[in-house]
Amino acid sequence: MPGQLLRVVTAGSVDDGKSTLVGRLLHDAKAVLTDQLSAVEVASERRGYDGADLALLVDGLRAEREQGITIDVAYRYFATAKRSFVLADTPGHVQYTRNTVTGASTADVAVILVDARSGVVEQTRRHAAVATLLRVEHVVLAVNKMDLVDYAEDVFDGIVREFCSAADSLGLATFTPIPIAALTGDNVVERSTAMAWYGGPALLEFLENVAPRAAAGVPARVPVQLVARPRTASHPDYRGYAGRVEAGPLRPGDPVVVLPSGQRTTVAGIDTPDGGLDVAEAGRSVVVRLTDDIDIARGDLIAVDREPLPAVTRDVVATVCWLSDRPLRAGDRLALRHTTRDVRAVVDGVQSRLDVTTLTSAAADELALNDIGTIRVRLAEPIVADPYATSRSTGAFLLVDPHSGATMAAGMITSATP
Repeated sequence: MPGQLLRVVTAGSVDDGKSTLVGRLLHDAKAVLTDQLSAVEVASERRGYDGADLALLVDGLRAEREQGITIDVAYRYFATAKRSFVLADTPGHVQYTRNTVTGASTADVAVILVDARSGVVEQTRRHAAVATLLRVEHVVLAVNKMDLVDYAEDVFDGIVREFCSAADSLGLATFTPIPIAALTGDNVVERSTAMAWYGGPALLEFLENVAPRAAAGVPARVPVQLVARPRTASHPDYRGYAGRVEAGPLRPGDPVVVLPSGQRTTVAGIDTPDGGLDVAEAGRSVVVRLTDDIDIARGDLIAVDREPLPAVTRDVVATVCWLSDRPLRAGDRLALRHTTRDVRAVVDGVQSRLDVTTLTSAAADELALNDIGTIRVRLAEPIVADPYATSRSTGAFLLVDPHSGATMAAGMITSATP
């Protein structure tokens, strides 16, 4: 059986070869069905290519196949003998930065592609900023198209130095550089014989062995999605609280506090469709039974009663990636969607905006499409939140247009005033 699931996102500028890389990875890892490969070969022949264009394994939308670009997040699931993977290939165009945010929000590893001929460009810095802000645990700098620069070590080293400077500015502590040629398969699944000067792993080798994020030190949190009261003959008095364990583990007997009310009780049992659990790890959807019959509703949060506890707050400072054509300004009224709770919100002020060229922040009074900046938000009702640095799940939110329901921003809480 394959080991622990790893979530991977690929990002890069237009034509850096993301789809080709993913297609090559799937093909060389023996994760492509025969009929899929046959369809790609037919489509490639129709477009006049000599061989199969492996990028078409990922570019599944008809518009993408016709244009030769990626315009949506394409998810692929595959497994090797060592591990299972969910791989998200995101668009390179700046107007689709929102899709990159979507793909990176749940990723354990971000693979940022750079064309060896172009080096680090503005989109490279933007994607590195997104990966850093979303606290993706591992970042791979994949310098692609090394075959087009004669596999030159000095070209690779120069790009690594340039990216290292950007990483330092963003506070990205570590990253793993890998020289690859996706079209020929060099250092994708097998180590390249054309780059004997490189002594590191191939991309798949790295992905198979890297340790995924561990939410160590964060006590269990369970945002309540539904109060379960079946009222059946076999369960006349059953009362449980359904939700996903966003941090863990959670065990029967654990003392818990229900927020925002602050009522304290103990976990009596943890139920699933397959029976009771002795322990529920993060990511598991469960029904929690408590020893006391207390008032709990959707949007409340059950937390193990141990520090650090999340804050009950109506005032947050957050970093956001603005995803709308309409600028964000102080006074804008939106809906904030956080865990299982939706509340009315007003933007109290825009504090700063990140310049993705210089990677420095400057004071600003508005955010435009794809801008990354810091804002203050005042809420009509309290939410129960952690800083994003403590918990990605309970520290993240969306800002939504209350009339159309369109997602306007993805946000990461930096501080919350109790």
